[in-house]
Amino acid sequence: MLENKIERYLKDEIEKINGKTFKFSSPGNNGVPDRIILHQGNTYFVELKKPGEKLRPLQKAVKKRFNKLGFNVYVLDSIDSVNGFIANIGGDQFHD
Repeated sequence: MLENKIERYLKDEIEKINGKTFKFSSPGNNGVPDRIILHQGNTYFVELKKPGEKLRPLQKAVKKRFNKLGFNVYVLDSIDSVNGFIANIGGDQFHD
């Protein structure tokens, strides 16, 4: 499965639970997560990957910096991982 299909699925699922996703682009700051997600007053950072693909060294360093600031960076590489993320943030209560 391609990364963009996982990204589209994430966007659609977040919208179903009344959340919002934003493409994260920060000029001059390479390695930032792909998406910022807002849901029920919380902010989540998500890096999307093809199934089995790992973070690049720069992405690992950025993830570590975010963690030190108190933010989690979720790495999602499949439909199942997106579904797990949705359940983790409390979105499963909104699904049919």
